[in-house]
Amino acid sequence: MRVFGTIILCAASLLAADSDLSPARVEEIIKTFAANEADFAKAREAYTYRQTARILDLDRAGNTVGRWELVSDIIFDRDLKRTEKVVRAPVETLKNFQLGPEDLKDLKDVQPFVLTTATIANYDVRYLGKERLDELDCYAFAVKPKKMIKGERYFSGILWVDDRDIQVVRTYGRGVGIQTRNQAFPKFETTRQKIDGQFWFPVYTIADDTLYFENTSARIRQTVKYEDYKRFAAESRIIGDVQEVPVAPAKPAEAAKPAAPAKK
Repeated sequence: MRVFGTIILCAASLLAADSDLSPARVEEIIKTFAANEADFAKAREAYTYRQTARILDLDRAGNTVGRWELVSDIIFDRDLKRTEKVVRAPVETLKNFQLGPEDLKDLKDVQPFVLTTATIANYDVRYLGKERLDELDCYAFAVKPKKMIKGERYFSGILWVDDRDIQVVRTYGRGVGIQTRNQAFPKFETTRQKIDGQFWFPVYTIADDTLYFENTSARIRQTVKYEDYKRFAAESRIIGDVQEVPVAPAKPAEAAKPAAPAKK
């Protein structure tokens, strides 16, 4: 985001790295969750869902002075190619900052962050310890890019891995990259939920932060909802240009209860 003239979530409690796991076991967990993330990324490509993103520009009193919104359906077109269909995109009215390509890339790729076997070599991953999120016992890892390439966006923050499924269930951090002058980006938290009894899918991202620019600051509040996940079946038919209609009623996705927000 760039100022004209990005949330402040209190950082989750930092966990002291404990000695309950050997270095070999930590490495095994990292390799396992990265492999599971790769499987999840592939599985998610076969799902349709709705994404509702809203960004509010707030004054010092917390009143909304501008907004940006995009509601889109991730679906398959008549050629069975995955595509994004914009459902609603009102004219944006942001006053104290504007969105740039980096913000849109963060929205698409960084906020629903996936760390796979193909990308993990680009990151330093450090074990922090164990933490309980609601009924989930999790391993916490600090993640940051080893180096950054101009034009690319990366995640820097903490991710929590369920100790039973060895899958990522929450991330907290911000999008980072090689910034140009007078840019700032918000911290965010993305929560996942188990869909169809197998993988943990992103369901909600929240950011509430103050962005500090060279000569001013701006407050931002952002929410992103990912909902109505449905597995696209080979038996489905496409009506019109993009609408997917199952031949037979599809069984609703079975969702597990998401973990409660991490203690701030």
